[in-house]
Amino acid sequence: MKDPNKLVFGKYEFTSRLIVGTGKYKDYDETKQAIEASGAEIITVALRRIKLDNPSDKGLLDYIGKKYTLLPNTAGCYTAKDAVLTCLLAREALGSNLVKLEVLGDQKTLFPDNEQLLEAAKQLVKEGFTVLPYCIDDPIVCKKLEDIGCAAVMPLAAPIGSGLGIRNPYNLQIILEQSQVPVIVDAGVGTASDAAIAMELGCDGILMNTAIAGAKEPIKMAKAMRMAVEAGRLAYEAGRIAKKLYATASSPIEGVIGK
Repeated sequence: MKDPNKLVFGKYEFTSRLIVGTGKYKDYDETKQAIEASGAEIITVALRRIKLDNPSDKGLLDYIGKKYTLLPNTAGCYTAKDAVLTCLLAREALGSNLVKLEVLGDQKTLFPDNEQLLEAAKQLVKEGFTVLPYCIDDPIVCKKLEDIGCAAVMPLAAPIGSGLGIRNPYNLQIILEQSQVPVIVDAGVGTASDAAIAMELGCDGILMNTAIAGAKEPIKMAKAMRMAVEAGRLAYEAGRIAKKLYATASSPIEGVIGK
């Protein structure tokens, strides 16, 4: 029986529900400190940033150490063919079948290409990958990805790097209601309150990069995001009170002497 307190992707289990990227930091030292402050156990890494041709050349992985689970992504891929090839290379290099699948359809908006995404997901699942697909916040697309066999669905909250927060909580609620796999908000989070809102809705986790790396003080923001994700999850599990139009007294007068 799966532990409800764990974030589970296929055979992989994690305690932290925050996944962070490794790009856009000023240097490797800041990257390492921010990841540590976030409490994340999974970090996304673009395959092109891993130095395979010269192992003696110090790269990102030398700085961050080996305590994290790497989630190689297909950032920059615009076709299913390129995305699948990138994942095959990542598995060969890292010895892991856990991948974040991105197949973009437009350079300006960085929105996913649904047709190419679904095709790539089909091929990768057949190849034995544990696929975490970045997708539009469309309940139909998310259901198709789950039916294909993806280990999670990762709908955007807003365009990548925009910091606009949760633009369509209603679509997210539908996706959450229908999904039997984890729902991870991927892209668009700007600050800690955005992360808390996503978790309060019932999302299983959040993936972010720019919101932390682009902050004035990334290490502080990483800590804030960690706390927001934890608080949002606790609030979801606790169950919020119902919204009402009128006031309800915190101290009812019924039973008070003289009444």
